[in-house]
Amino acid sequence: MNKTQQGFTLIELMITVAIVGIIAAVALPNYTEYVKRASRAEAASALLDAANKQEQYFVDNRVYSTSFSDLGIQSKTENGHFELAINVVDSNEFTITAKPIAGAVKGDADCTELSINDLGLKGAKGTKGQSDINYCWGR
Repeated sequence: MNKTQQGFTLIELMITVAIVGIIAAVALPNYTEYVKRASRAEAASALLDAANKQEQYFVDNRVYSTSFSDLGIQSKTENGHFELAINVVDSNEFTITAKPIAGAVKGDADCTELSINDLGLKGAKGTKGQSDINYCWGR
């Protein structure tokens, strides 16, 4: 009687596990960084849109709005990774900020806050922050 064995040896299985581990060790950080960059780009887009609508509101009403509903936009980005806030000073100046609240960006120390004001000046806070606004704003 000649029996043939079917299946994998322990060595073959360990080689496969090692290869999958190496691939995961390279792919996961790259994916996480990609999610952070995409979320920051989405926040930057939302800030630019909000600033544009704020200026249109000012043209129509001669004051800046303190409410996102007046501007017709949401207070969170589409994927819900950033929350927006409006700060209006004397109805003549505004700053809109985006702070991370969920996902991979919540623990991102590089860019903890993005902002834009009535003059169109962009800002950023975090370890990259003001020293490299282009990094946080996705340029």
